[in-house]
Amino acid sequence: MTDKKFIPFITCGDPSLEVTEQLVYAMERAGADMIELGIPFSDPTAEGPVIQDASMRALKGGVTTDRIFDMVKKIREKSRVPLVFMTYANVIYSYGSERFMKKAKECGIYGVILPDVPYEEKDEFDGVCKENGIELISMIAPTSHDRISAIAKEARGFVYCVSSLGVTGVRSEITTDIGAMVELVRKANPEIPVYIGFGISDTKTAKEMAARSDGVIVGSAIVKIIAQHKEACVPEVEAFVKKMKEAASS
Repeated sequence: MTDKKFIPFITCGDPSLEVTEQLVYAMERAGADMIELGIPFSDPTAEGPVIQDASMRALKGGVTTDRIFDMVKKIREKSRVPLVFMTYANVIYSYGSERFMKKAKECGIYGVILPDVPYEEKDEFDGVCKENGIELISMIAPTSHDRISAIAKEARGFVYCVSSLGVTGVRSEITTDIGAMVELVRKANPEIPVYIGFGISDTKTAKEMAARSDGVIVGSAIVKIIAQHKEACVPEVEAFVKKMKEAASS
């Protein structure tokens, strides 16, 4: 067994914040090494239909950034699993960058992923993240090419390696040359862990992608289970995460 990380993603407030809280505990029990919490946004450009629909359901259900912070505070009383927010620049702007990062730090958030903020524009958030001890997680995509080394050199926390072009979602196969991308990152920054996400939905792909990196990130496949089982999703998600963690580590 190798120590490969498994990082699940869920949308906060889908189907409710109470269920989201229970899902965090269940996924931690199942072996999740870190959990990505999506803060819903009305125009999530990096997301496929599965996560877009989850965002819409959460927003319709009255989820707000403040309510998510309150939930994370509660989680922190019972759980030590590292938590990362995934959201969009607009969510942070409208809340106030300084206020957002300060609150994130207070409730024990490890890092923030902003898929709509390119490397060239990360300075807008980098300073405020550093001041508050929050890692601004860098993403690299197959289109990053010459920028991969530059992004990796400055990366903090971990590098989110996007396995395929387009939006998040379940894919039948991943054709990108992931190995070459991971190698470029490791050359530029040997210390930083590289996790692969986008399109990983089954144990076979999880195992393959984990073999080429330090771990895998899975979102849409989990959000689909939540959409299907709604309030009764917790045991289903726990079983899926356990299976995927075992596959990634085998």
